[in-house]
Amino acid sequence: MNVDILAIGAHPDDIELGCGGTLAKHVALGHTVGLVDLTRGEMGSRGTVLERDAEAVKAAQILGASFRVNLDMPDGRLVNDFDSQQRIIELVRTHRPRIVLCNAPRDRHPDHGVASSMVVEACFRAGLHKWESVGEDGQRQAPFRPEHVYHYIQFYDLQADFTVDISDYIEAKMASLAAHASQFYQEGADGPETVISSKWFWESLTARTAEWGRVMGVAHAEGFIAPRRLGVDSLFSLR
Repeated sequence: MNVDILAIGAHPDDIELGCGGTLAKHVALGHTVGLVDLTRGEMGSRGTVLERDAEAVKAAQILGASFRVNLDMPDGRLVNDFDSQQRIIELVRTHRPRIVLCNAPRDRHPDHGVASSMVVEACFRAGLHKWESVGEDGQRQAPFRPEHVYHYIQFYDLQADFTVDISDYIEAKMASLAAHASQFYQEGADGPETVISSKWFWESLTARTAEWGRVMGVAHAEGFIAPRRLGVDSLFSLR
């Protein structure tokens, strides 16, 4: 199926952390959204692969995504090579999204930067007429390039090129993150404490969206990086 937005993350909770509210908002506005996890998060300090698979399904349902797929690439060892790009090219040509959202070019986890460049390059090559790929039906796929690729901001305090008002969808964002119960803070939970399982990290999530929202003049917002200068039709389109 074709989707309006295809969100891609290196790990099963990246999308929710970076743009969960934005996705929930656009689903509510009538747009279709698909989710792609590159790895199953098997190198994470907490949670089994099966637990994380189930959590990802639950989170996708909360956000209203049309589908969620996992490419089962190696967690912690992502490589931006042609074989990896080819799998993304096939997905892009299959689902033909107008917008692709992916990890930031630079972040705390090395996989995030690798995923970012992998997706950007794959989206470009997906539009090349002489770059061949085959769909699930065994037929050669037609070239297709998304109109835009934007990067959601996750851990590092990067400068956002634009922000999206998610004031009415902050609860959906946080509920989708809570679905990843093995990864984030829960009082009395077992397992080794990690940065993202700490109480301060959980509280920092809404603190950040509130700060982006403050600058925008709303309660909560999510920030994104654009690869090129953005333009508007009218000054009155700006907030």
